[in-house]
Amino acid sequence: MTLKEQITEDMKSAMRAKEAERLGTIRLLLAAIKQREVDERISVDDAAIIAIIEKLIKQRKDSIEQFQKAGRTDLVDQESKELAILQAYMPAQLSAVEVQSAIQKVIADLGASGPQDMGKVIGALKAQLAGKADMGMVSGLVKAALAK
Repeated sequence: MTLKEQITEDMKSAMRAKEAERLGTIRLLLAAIKQREVDERISVDDAAIIAIIEKLIKQRKDSIEQFQKAGRTDLVDQESKELAILQAYMPAQLSAVEVQSAIQKVIADLGASGPQDMGKVIGALKAQLAGKADMGMVSGLVKAALAK
């Protein structure tokens, strides 16, 4: 079963169970997927769907941060619930040790020696770790590894 089919099935089960918040978030996700398909005239695969989910998760995290600064706990709660629902569709996250191991392997494979090689290393890691690790954290770890 593809990820899109899974999301559609989850939408149907949320409708049957009358889970309004979950249903709204899943519909939002399906709308984003449909929008990408229409805009680019393609049928998205699981990797593209994960990229869309990552984008929505990043939006939720940014919103939560802004709402906390504004003292809007009601909106923080709503965004947090949406964030939890979206994260359920992401693949299992790699541990810090696994990420560090992947970084060291890519640095060795590319022969990267300093900060000037960071772009090449991040590019190779992005394809490898997309959806499995927070790329912001990966970027920080790569920067630290190349600064040695």
